[in-house]
Amino acid sequence: MDPSKQREIASKGGRAAHTQGTAHEWTSEEARQAGRKGGAASRQHIDAK
Repeated sequence: MDPSKQREIASKGGRAAHTQGTAHEWTSEEARQAGRKGGAASRQHIDAK
């Protein structure tokens, strides 16, 4: 599928979820944990080179 078409479809789904009130909204703690996880994964990738 064309990447721009895929983004368009995903965007519509995200907007619909927010409108219905079923979309996930990050808490500060969830965002903090996700950032740590991503940073750790990034460092492992760099260290593996």
